[in-house]
Amino acid sequence: MTSLSKICLHWTAGSNKPCNADLKAYHYCVDKYGRIYPGNHKPEDNLNCYDGNYAAHCGGGNTGCIGLSVCGMAGFSLSKKQTKYPLTQKQVEALCCLAGYLCVNYGILVDENKVFTHYEFDRKKKKPEGKIDISYLHFAPNLSLKSVGNYLRQKINWYKNRIKAGKYKFIKKGNYYEFISIG
Repeated sequence: MTSLSKICLHWTAGSNKPCNADLKAYHYCVDKYGRIYPGNHKPEDNLNCYDGNYAAHCGGGNTGCIGLSVCGMAGFSLSKKQTKYPLTQKQVEALCCLAGYLCVNYGILVDENKVFTHYEFDRKKKKPEGKIDISYLHFAPNLSLKSVGNYLRQKINWYKNRIKAGKYKFIKKGNYYEFISIG
């Protein structure tokens, strides 16, 4: 049986809050305030992608893969680096904390073969489709296209270690979740 062994990081290419299409495509979406919304599918739904009941976030790579997305970047192009909905540092931190939490829960190693951006996944295909999420962070404009994934993995690993040490708690607040630091 397939296991959940990978995490793909995305941006929605929409506004800074999740819409119904986002919640259908990803297991979790993070708004600009760092609030985490569960998608329509549980990560375990992606153990079997042949039944049609799964989060279809990563064409050709959904089986065994958890899809996480930060909300934003509508109309973004790499050449202009502008959007009305830039990713916030708070939401990217929440994304990294969530990824670290899931890595702990599912025993996923934090390396470029197991935790990657959609951009990195696309670049490994024989025929890349031109995916650019996540390849730019407005709050860290000096990061190169290829270094964003490493930057995120470094943060994810830091959060993973803090979560293993009991320093963060995942709490439900109405229809969303947040991480709180407990030491």
